[in-house]
Amino acid sequence: MPEIHLGVLAVLGICIAGGIAGAWIFQKFHVPQVVGYIVIGVLIGDTGFGLLHPADIEALQSFNNFALGLIGFLVGGELSGSIFKKYGKQFTAILIGEGIAAFMLVGITSTLILYAVCNDWIISAAAGIVFGAIASATDPASTIDVLWEYRSAGVLTTAIVAIVALDDALAMTLYGLGTSVATILVQGQGGGDHSILLTLLHTFVELGGAILLGVICGFVLDYMMKYLPQNEKRLGMSIGMLLVCIGLAIAFKMDLILATMAVGIVLINRAPNRSKKLFETVRSFATPIYIIFFVLVGARLSIGSMPLWVWGLVASYVLMRSLGKWAGAYWGGSISKAEKPVRDYLGMAIFAQGGVAVGLSIVASHNLHHIEIMEGMRLSDLIIFTVTATTLCVQLIGPAFAKLAIKKAGEIGRNVTEEDVMAELDVAAVVDTGIVPLHEGTPLNTVVQHFAEQDTFVYPVVSNDGKIIGVLTFEMLKELLIDRDTWQWLVVGDVMQPVRHRLSSKMNLAEALQEMINNQVEALPVVESDENEKLIGVLDQRAARRSVGAELVRRKTAAA
Repeated sequence: MPEIHLGVLAVLGICIAGGIAGAWIFQKFHVPQVVGYIVIGVLIGDTGFGLLHPADIEALQSFNNFALGLIGFLVGGELSGSIFKKYGKQFTAILIGEGIAAFMLVGITSTLILYAVCNDWIISAAAGIVFGAIASATDPASTIDVLWEYRSAGVLTTAIVAIVALDDALAMTLYGLGTSVATILVQGQGGGDHSILLTLLHTFVELGGAILLGVICGFVLDYMMKYLPQNEKRLGMSIGMLLVCIGLAIAFKMDLILATMAVGIVLINRAPNRSKKLFETVRSFATPIYIIFFVLVGARLSIGSMPLWVWGLVASYVLMRSLGKWAGAYWGGSISKAEKPVRDYLGMAIFAQGGVAVGLSIVASHNLHHIEIMEGMRLSDLIIFTVTATTLCVQLIGPAFAKLAIKKAGEIGRNVTEEDVMAELDVAAVVDTGIVPLHEGTPLNTVVQHFAEQDTFVYPVVSNDGKIIGVLTFEMLKELLIDRDTWQWLVVGDVMQPVRHRLSSKMNLAEALQEMINNQVEALPVVESDENEKLIGVLDQRAARRSVGAELVRRKTAAA
């Protein structure tokens, strides 16, 4: 079959449309949508139907960098200074615990497996150190996507965001040390201290430079936002500043996630009220970009034919890394006296492994490409394949475990807005069923007494056979209040407004309120259904929004 080469626009279209379809299918089985994105990517990549080739993915590398930059920026927006003042000790202990535990367990088991194959302790130990260092990295993108998808909020969610945000720095430090030691081992160098120190210095300069770059861009963006009151212009300026930050980070070989995360941290701490709306706008704008990013992650995961023992190495890597993340996080949470949900469930929420690990494996393969493990297999090929295969596995199971963690902690659905609450409710949930309808023949003097004794300013009007025929509001009575004589001979049917619109009790509340706004009415009668026009009550905009506000407060109070 001849190869199909698609243009960039067609590739992007397939990624977005296919990703949304995949997410919809997986959500039907209660699996996080990010898994659907990745699976679609695998299907259209070289492993599947071959619609996306490595050359196509490489051409979109800049797009991937932009997506990672947005993720870093939004993660930074979750990290206010008050959080670190309250939980800083916990975060440090957990971060070190889960990173070192994954490094040790994966490093030791990988060394033993490779020694059984090549019977060389030096090469086995060098590879084990590299695998352990890479295993310490956690993918923030898919983990954060699960938290956003399920509207999670609470102490566990806060800890997850902080840990995945800081994990890159720890992983790069361990990787710098690990690859330096591995290189020294395989080259048989004696004076290694100097090389390790240089590597450490280079790592810290790289991390420090990324933070400094992000802080500078953050201050510039904060200053510019003072003179841009419109949300559209603020969004444009933010995207432009992020692109500058990402481009400079790449040019100077810095961690772009850490740099853009610093931008978000500066904004949320310098101008929390002003930047809150900006982060919400960026998040809504970024949805198609996330979809493309995750589909391309899946398409990149090409799984070829490998010996059986390599699959054993992959299985042990996934198992030991997951065990290390869970046990290390539990240990760190225990010694720092973290809350029970953080101690028990944080480890399972950070299983995902993504772009950082794959990137580190590529760099490691360049440094160790000359080492042959066995005939026909070099250490560089083994590192690339193993990390790619393990990334596929943990990207599929990681989001599911992240969802399980926040579900066990009871934090799903707590980070909600009024729009979220209204989208979940129907009209029947907030309709006022206690309003007694007025009959069309009721004298106005009786009606005025109704309005005086009740808080309701809208009444449905029914005919003698019980069918709804109109509404009577306090506004309609204003002109008649002066002439009391008319109250004796006028009836409701003379002054009511014929009903032009009515709502079904099964209608979504958000849609119902929007319909009332479009028709410029404060209240509408509610019937049983479109088929059954039995009167249920009245939906008043103000009363409905008060009910929604009370439910929102209840959920946020529970989250706190």
